[in-house]
Amino acid sequence: MTTIQHVTYRNLGWDSAANLYLPPGFDESKKYPTIVSTHPIGSCKEQTSGNVYGQQLAEQGFVVLAFDASFQGASGGEPRFIEDPAIRVSDIRFAIDFLVAQPYVDAQRIGAIGICGGGAYTINAAITDHRIKALVSITGVNFGRLIREGFSQFDPLGALKAMAAQRTAEAQDAPRHVIDYLPESVEAGKQAGLKDIDVLEATEYYKSARGQQPNGATSGLFSFNSAAMAWDAFAHAETLLTQPLLVVIGDKPGAFGAYRDGWEIYGRAASAAKQIFVAEGWSHYDLYDKPDPVALAMAQVAPFFKEYL
Repeated sequence: MTTIQHVTYRNLGWDSAANLYLPPGFDESKKYPTIVSTHPIGSCKEQTSGNVYGQQLAEQGFVVLAFDASFQGASGGEPRFIEDPAIRVSDIRFAIDFLVAQPYVDAQRIGAIGICGGGAYTINAAITDHRIKALVSITGVNFGRLIREGFSQFDPLGALKAMAAQRTAEAQDAPRHVIDYLPESVEAGKQAGLKDIDVLEATEYYKSARGQQPNGATSGLFSFNSAAMAWDAFAHAETLLTQPLLVVIGDKPGAFGAYRDGWEIYGRAASAAKQIFVAEGWSHYDLYDKPDPVALAMAQVAPFFKEYL
């Protein structure tokens, strides 16, 4: 039986909160291959990164750390709900710093996995942090592209102008403008004319008992989103991403772009050992927690990490 420990550790100027998943029969005197698990945008460690992939990887014999992003969930940092890719990637590095200081972690066998935005953050972290020896992206989404396109209604310059005006107003004591990335319900989304599979399935996951968690806010501080506008999760992957890579995507494309991004990074990565697995008949949010597609993913993920860690 796996054990979950709640831990905190120092980040830049605040503490990060994380759940540490320990495998059955855990023995602190031994050294274990260890995996950092990164949650999606607007999510938290109690959702898919921890309770699904973290739990199942621990059952396979790995130590897994699922953490809350800075400014989000139970982690510290002010103002709240910042989604800054550079800091999100830095969070992964600090998670590794915590792990390599633990006596039961084999520092030469550290892997990383991420889901949705967390998948692309994991890729970006591995490009420049080669303490990560193998990595997996589950339906990974390049947040920079997404915010330039769909999240800015394909008007990035107009969005930047609005973000600049809002940040100036907030610096002059106006209230923070926190946006919810999703409608309040699937029905509300349909009534608003939304039809995209990713938007509606995200709403069904995050806004219902299926995936809803107190810290899974699906929110972002609008004025700070400009930090993502010029960011590319896959920058320099052609030369610097050399670790073994596994990309998992569903074959039902949606507006968040995981299908497109998955094939892009598979093509761009310099990794000699790289694989892409397409879960046929399943969508982006099916891969979050539905037993059948998760089982398909784990049938690739567990052997991959066992081979390369």
